[in-house]
Amino acid sequence: MRTLVHLSDLHFGRVDPALLAPLTARIERIAPDLVVVSGDLTQRARSDEFIAARAFLDSLRLPLVVVPGNHDIPLHNLYDRFLRPLHKYRRYITADLQPFYTDGEIAVVGINTARSMTIKDGRINVLQMKQVSASFAGLPAEVIRIIVSHHPFDLPDQFLRSDLAGRADPAMQIFADCGADLLLAGHLHASHAGTTAAHHAIDGFAALVVQAGTATSTRGRGEENSFNVLRVASTEITAERYTWSAPADTFELSNTERFIRRGAQWIRQAADPSD
Repeated sequence: MRTLVHLSDLHFGRVDPALLAPLTARIERIAPDLVVVSGDLTQRARSDEFIAARAFLDSLRLPLVVVPGNHDIPLHNLYDRFLRPLHKYRRYITADLQPFYTDGEIAVVGINTARSMTIKDGRINVLQMKQVSASFAGLPAEVIRIIVSHHPFDLPDQFLRSDLAGRADPAMQIFADCGADLLLAGHLHASHAGTTAAHHAIDGFAALVVQAGTATSTRGRGEENSFNVLRVASTEITAERYTWSAPADTFELSNTERFIRRGAQWIRQAADPSD
């Protein structure tokens, strides 16, 4: 079994500084094998924001898979926005825009869905789809295949289809073809766990989809700050949500959902009444 911490939408430049030390302490106690960050590390892609984000990531002292979000592209500096949109992200966070991590039990590929031609929307292109397939090609069947993006490829019911990453439908077919098990995303500042079965009718395929809320931003959009922990085994994944509790001055476990794999389909496991 592997343990992943899934953070998203940190938004350095608009963080609640009181959350940083408790978040770091909670992650240290969880002791994950990997930390995944699904974009929007900064609020306005300024150098000081990236420096603060880099310092936070370094403080975790853990393996990382990080992808950019739309807020990591400059908004007002038009030269940077259109001619070098991720220059500061590459300088301070990572030059690898399609990171890949594997340890024999899990394989994680990151996708850059951020684009300079739009303010908040994102998309995947054909080359990126091919790169996802190539990353997963030849892996043993029991390895759990995980895709990380900022913009989601599936959505909770309360959101509009326009909130999806562009080309989500053909991408989902590619994900099915290469046996993707788990899709991690952010962008919505809303926590959610479910499967692709309701919105993507692909015969015999249903990946698990997990959205992370904002871990540290003051832009909560009505939801408390939170992050996810994924306990990943070859036939079972448990999605835990840790939510900020001001009275306790810590992130506390607030929700647990279990999913089991049957073939290429992930299915929600009914709650045990004794839990």
